[in-house]
Amino acid sequence: MNIVQIYAPTNEAQDEEKDAFYDLLQEVMDKLPKKDSNILMGDANAKIGRENTGFDRIMGSHGLGEMNDNGERFANFCLFNKMVIGCSIFPHKRVHKATWVSPDNVTENQIDHFCVSQRFRRSLNDVIVQRGADIGSDHHMLLGKLKLRLKKQGNRKEVPRKRYQVNRLNGATKEDFKLCLRNRFQPLASLKKRKMWRLIGHE
Repeated sequence: MNIVQIYAPTNEAQDEEKDAFYDLLQEVMDKLPKKDSNILMGDANAKIGRENTGFDRIMGSHGLGEMNDNGERFANFCLFNKMVIGCSIFPHKRVHKATWVSPDNVTENQIDHFCVSQRFRRSLNDVIVQRGADIGSDHHMLLGKLKLRLKKQGNRKEVPRKRYQVNRLNGATKEDFKLCLRNRFQPLASLKKRKMWRLIGHE
């Protein structure tokens, strides 16, 4: 699993600053293995809205508000990298969608996002805002719930077992094997008899 935490320029920032940010982010994403479970999350400063025309492969229709310039950039980036924007998929009340509240406590926006690789879309169970967490910020905590089934990776290669062709120990081969063993151990048997004879003769 690879997690990329982001903090994007605001919607009022210059286009050059935004382009530089997404160029750098793309360099990071290009280094991640496509087969891994890749997560992109953080303050994207991007309003994606409810309308997902052209982005239906990576967005649902449960976003908050209307898409702005940053939202379009972010959606295009996710579409190119096949990343699903989780907060747009699950239906929740407004209070569980808004991730940022203005200082006057009037304006609320959904600008923080939790995205997963498209191939791991079914592993994402929910993305919801958890209010009340004391985090010392004007942003609310965004919670993404994942359920992954990880494969066990072996640390060493299995050594192939040596197989003996015992079925060949029949007939003439079997007799030859017996004779070979008898000849090999015959000197040991003779030596043992000599020792026994010497002990008896000594007594």
